[in-house]
Amino acid sequence: MTTMTTPTPPDGVTDVPMTRRAARAARSHGRAGRNLPAAVASGAGLGAIVLVSLFVRKEAFVVVVAAAVCAVLWELAQALSHRGLTVPLVPVLVGAVGMLVAAFSAGGQALAVCFVLTAVGVVVWRASEGPHGALKDVAAGLFVSAYAPLLAGFAMLMLATDDGARRVLTYIVVTVCSDIGGYAAGVLAGRHPMARSVSPKKSWEGFAGSAAACLVAGALMVALLLDGPWWGGALIGVAVVLAATLGDLGESMVKRDLGIKDMGSLLPGHGGVADRLDSLLVAAPVAWLLLHLLA
Repeated sequence: MTTMTTPTPPDGVTDVPMTRRAARAARSHGRAGRNLPAAVASGAGLGAIVLVSLFVRKEAFVVVVAAAVCAVLWELAQALSHRGLTVPLVPVLVGAVGMLVAAFSAGGQALAVCFVLTAVGVVVWRASEGPHGALKDVAAGLFVSAYAPLLAGFAMLMLATDDGARRVLTYIVVTVCSDIGGYAAGVLAGRHPMARSVSPKKSWEGFAGSAAACLVAGALMVALLLDGPWWGGALIGVAVVLAATLGDLGESMVKRDLGIKDMGSLLPGHGGVADRLDSLLVAAPVAWLLLHLLA
């Protein structure tokens, strides 16, 4: 009789059998690309914070958005440092809070003025540290200031209207439905990659799921919550799914260029705050404009 023996693993390598739970998690991550239970729990927690702050007092929602935007700016600064770019965080963070407060309290012109003042602050702050590498650092500061607080300022413009809480809720629900619809359709039927070199898991089937979810959510939210025409809501859904998809692909492109998987690790199952808000940020000005015109 020949005895079968298990080869001894090399020094320093431990062959640990995979448990059933670990195997299920590995299969789930391989197909879905994220830890689904953790993602659902994080999403539910964020949703509760948004709803409570939005409908209890508008100013509380401004604080929540300001905290989220500052977290995004911090993550972007850490990510850009991988390419030797130093974001002048002090003027960027101060300008971000100023932009959000100004947009909520004084409107679009105040938002634009605060952005210009932030840009001036970035230039002056970085110039005081010397000329070496100043141009690229200033460019990085202007980029993150435009990407996060300026775009988030359009959500503050929506919030400032009489029915602002309902407008913001409509915009958030429709944008989140883009992510949920695309995720479900992509996991169940994704076969044809949309942009393999940028985001391998994003498929055309997933985009179709995003579009369907946004159309339905937009029509329902505008008709039931804002007393607007259902077709206007459907139009908002179409515009939001395009903007949200571009926002997602744009952030994926930045991460690819920086050689990182996630912008951070603050939100279990999602990565960083920037990974969660990429679609919402780009969709904000689109939703603000169409809700202003149609609702």
